[in-house]
Amino acid sequence: QVQLAESGGGSVQAGDSLKLACVDPKYNYYCVGWFRQAPGKERDGLAAIDADDDRKYADSVKGRFTISQAAAKNTVYLKLNNLSAEHTAMYYCATDGMPATYGGTWCDSGRPGEFRYWGQGTQVTVSS
Repeated sequence: QVQLAESGGGSVQAGDSLKLACVDPKYNYYCVGWFRQAPGKERDGLAAIDADDDRKYADSVKGRFTISQAAAKNTVYLKLNNLSAEHTAMYYCATDGMPATYGGTWCDSGRPGEFRYWGQGTQVTVSS
């Protein structure tokens, strides 16, 4: 059973950084992505990483956000740098649920329909 849990959100000042974590205590997966949803807005894909450490970013976050993983800890991170008020949102991680050995080629947060399992989210609030 897939159980993703996000952590690391909080209330920060503009210009600060945060490092979000996404953990499943039991498994590693082929693909894990990070998404955000601000109040009244649609959900945006931010970044995704596959089991081979191949990373894809949305254009809006390239150079500002960094996705990484610690397979030994079943954890995928998203480092948010130089935050501004526009980054205030609920941040979610999600996975396709396939095992790390799957060997797929599609891992991309721009394909949200491929992500079948979602965490509960962690709130990021940035004050200017």
